[in-house]
Amino acid sequence: MKKLFIGVFTLLGFAVAQAQNASVEKDIIGVQIGLFGANAYNEHKLSDAVALRSQLSLHGGFWTGTMYEKTGFLLIPAASLEGKWYYGLNRRVRKGKNTKNNSGNYFSLRAEYFPNWFIISNYNDITNNDNSISIMPTFGIRRSFGRNFNYEFNVGYGYSQTLGKNPNSKGGAFSLSFKIGYDFFKR
Repeated sequence: MKKLFIGVFTLLGFAVAQAQNASVEKDIIGVQIGLFGANAYNEHKLSDAVALRSQLSLHGGFWTGTMYEKTGFLLIPAASLEGKWYYGLNRRVRKGKNTKNNSGNYFSLRAEYFPNWFIISNYNDITNNDNSISIMPTFGIRRSFGRNFNYEFNVGYGYSQTLGKNPNSKGGAFSLSFKIGYDFFKR
């Protein structure tokens, strides 16, 4: 009889563990750095599979060629809000894959604002007189490794508009990013 109770409670424990739904973390605060910039972010849980990411970034770019006296680079600030839908989290759990720190594939919609506060560059004569915004759907992959490290790849195409007294550009915008980061805090 004792063995029967142990067996039943063991099977019941496995059934309860399998019935739990995978979920994104309640809050994650971290930083990421890549070849074309760095960002500080917070991902806040809205539902089991949806998170709202707010971030402050420095986006980078570079140029070279015979038209320029030297190779140039720049960093410009940006602030964004991004709704992320992590699809397939339950499938990842069933397959025994990691979902820690929001590891998974996602679709998102990002709204980003580029203020004309400052530009960091090795050229002195670069100015940014106008603000701009972009709205961009993206596809991404986020994975955690080690204790609190992560890497994230995303790609997207959307719409960008320059704001100001004389808006001079609008149209398509492409985004491609690969960053490695560290999560400082999670609940």
